[in-house]
Amino acid sequence: MSIDAVVETIDWVRAWISDPLHVGAVVPSGRALAELITSEISSATGPVIELGVGMGAFTRALCARGVAEESLALVDDGSDFVRRLKGRFPQARILLMDATRLKDVELFGGKAAGAVVSGLPLLSMPPKKVIAILEGAFGHLRADGAFYQFTYGPRCPVKRTLLDRLGLKATRIGRVVANVPPAAVYRIRRRPSRPLAAASVRRERSAAEPDV
Repeated sequence: MSIDAVVETIDWVRAWISDPLHVGAVVPSGRALAELITSEISSATGPVIELGVGMGAFTRALCARGVAEESLALVDDGSDFVRRLKGRFPQARILLMDATRLKDVELFGGKAAGAVVSGLPLLSMPPKKVIAILEGAFGHLRADGAFYQFTYGPRCPVKRTLLDRLGLKATRIGRVVANVPPAAVYRIRRRPSRPLAAASVRRERSAAEPDV
């Protein structure tokens, strides 16, 4: 491990000790997890929003996959993390704010994002906050865009009731045993519309109506 990596880990542990529920993990995300959560993203994806950026492990993986810094919006509410990010990714748009405020900001000149990568500890958040984050994120995503979230738990960190309420579907894309602790990654997308089902309902209604 390099000296920079050691310093990052020490700083991360200090942040975790001061606010474990906010930071989420006792150590930064590893390279294997960063590679998995960004595995479906490339330069062709378009603008990317990252939430809960921390030390920038996922950001580095995004850049390695060809995503330009100027196509990144990095959102974190930790002032120490944001200060480091500004030095490491000077071309990215970096916002010091709570992710629940996403709906209140304009990103990329109004151009829709292709993906959101989240390092937020959704499992430790109340449902109201999770809803605000997802609504804000999908408000910036184009129709075929995806929200990528990792978790240390056995299931998707967004409950099925919340997914149903927001018209979303979660799919696990992989698991990283080598991460500390082991983690799984989920892709969350809008559920496809059902035009055939809607047409069927209209036909049934028409058949039930009396002839005039």
